[in-house]
Amino acid sequence: MAYFLKRTRNKKGLYLQIYESHWDPGRGHTVNRSVRAVGYEHELRESGIADPIAHLRSEVDSMNAERRAERERGRVREISDAPSERHLGHFALKAIDDSLGVRGDLAFLQVPSGFRFSLADLLSCLVLARAVAPCSKSRTFHDVLPQMEGVEAGFTLDQLYDGLAYLGEEYEKVVEIYNARVGGLFGRDTTTSYFDRANFCFEIGREDQPGRKGPSKEHRPEPIVGMGLLLDADCVPIAMSVFPGNESERPQLKRCISQLKERNAISGRTVRVADKGPDCADNVVDAVLSGDGYIFSKSVKALPARERAWALSDEGWQDVPDGRGGVAFSHKASTGDFEYGVTDAGGRRRVVALPERRVVTYSPALARKQTREIDRQVEKARALRLAAARRSEYGDSARYVTFEPVDGEGEVREDTRVVATLNHDAIRKARSVAGYNMLVTSETSMPPREVYGTYHRLWRIEESFRVMKSELDARPVYLQRQSTITGHFLVCYLAVLLVRLLQVKVLGGRYSSEDVMGLCRGLDVCQASDRRYVNVSRRTPIIEELAARTGLPLLHFNLSKGDVKAISSCTLGMLRGEGKVSPPNGRRCKGAS
Repeated sequence: MAYFLKRTRNKKGLYLQIYESHWDPGRGHTVNRSVRAVGYEHELRESGIADPIAHLRSEVDSMNAERRAERERGRVREISDAPSERHLGHFALKAIDDSLGVRGDLAFLQVPSGFRFSLADLLSCLVLARAVAPCSKSRTFHDVLPQMEGVEAGFTLDQLYDGLAYLGEEYEKVVEIYNARVGGLFGRDTTTSYFDRANFCFEIGREDQPGRKGPSKEHRPEPIVGMGLLLDADCVPIAMSVFPGNESERPQLKRCISQLKERNAISGRTVRVADKGPDCADNVVDAVLSGDGYIFSKSVKALPARERAWALSDEGWQDVPDGRGGVAFSHKASTGDFEYGVTDAGGRRRVVALPERRVVTYSPALARKQTREIDRQVEKARALRLAAARRSEYGDSARYVTFEPVDGEGEVREDTRVVATLNHDAIRKARSVAGYNMLVTSETSMPPREVYGTYHRLWRIEESFRVMKSELDARPVYLQRQSTITGHFLVCYLAVLLVRLLQVKVLGGRYSSEDVMGLCRGLDVCQASDRRYVNVSRRTPIIEELAARTGLPLLHFNLSKGDVKAISSCTLGMLRGEGKVSPPNGRRCKGAS
């Protein structure tokens, strides 16, 4: 393409024009077109231009030089102020979320609010962004959502915070909506329900509801908030509860179960499974009075002397091999009526006897682990005792120490200088029960191995909390209003729900949570031109299976704009392999089975 000066002589004189020539591939030859009509030579001379032809040739040369410079600049691409990376890893979670069909219900939920934006869109954006790149709400809005393919943030940042607060106030209804849709689409098995709680810390120095200073497993001094999580028999989340960090988690199991039954998320009898924390007489009696069963763990060290002697005796043990010539664990069981002290509605304490099976297990591996921890705490206590440390510095090792005030009078407080002596009886008792655990259950006919196996599925709920804390960055909490804090945990809960549905219901439990989160975080493309994208993802088994199931070009390096749109528009039927994508010519995509 070039400019030139065209001269045409007619009756009036020499007519001058600037033309442009370029190659036309359709015609197969050069094509010219007029860019600017300048005028007659003699008229230009009369206007003051001494040599119009030389003047215009100089102008044409300048135009050609500018065109060449522009072409050179086009060859050297500069960085843009907008990132070229696009996130696609959320496509599978988005397909499940879309298939649940909660938008209509959430539209009704937002009617009293008067919002002029879609609450369903806001919730979906926050949940998917949490799985892709967890960060603050401000960064999510400004940095993450604009890079997510197939996600449109039709709201402002202020509307995001308002919507999050509204969702927090109505979180129980949102959970109910999702439970109904999950049950209708995938089914729910509530014959067993698993409960546990975790603490989440705040990055603020003052206490505020529900952030209260309380017992933290990590000994954090910041205010904390407690969250209870309930899973169904398939270890898919079914309920959540948020409560102040200085409150016990014991009432939360009863609260979650009763609300789920009221809202028809649980029908019929369910066996409640929980760790040592919620194991109290009130929870046991509530399960029985509600027509439910229970499997709780119980500390062997805290048992009455007679029961502890039976648990630690050498009689009645059955070994379970580990498949390598050793013993994985041993167990023994006893069934009978056991007494529990409960408080009735009038505040009076009374004792009730309930039929119960008690299963004691002993794990050599757990015994070694707990013994090492006891020895570590004892050595820590010995070193602190020699350094005349304050009682508050002992932490967990204080359980193996007896404290007395220096002056021998008064109360031993946290900041009191004390005389500390090792409590050898406590150390000996702790070592004697290392590796032992007791499970108490209402299922008196359930075999001990099945009781043990059912209880140990609690690791799934611990994994859910780990995903929430580590992968989804649910902590620390930077929000301050109770409603936005609850909304934040609701977003994390729903992200775990979608991850677990993909992992368990769609992929059949063949992949770990790390694999699913790796898919969400690792499937990215970069825009190379207006129509070309480059797949910068690392090939993994889960991506290979989804490519085979859906027929989507997840394994291709070069992707078109249509390919990217097809991936972001994936449906649940495609994830299940019911409807694969084919290219326009009818042939299968590469990488599809």
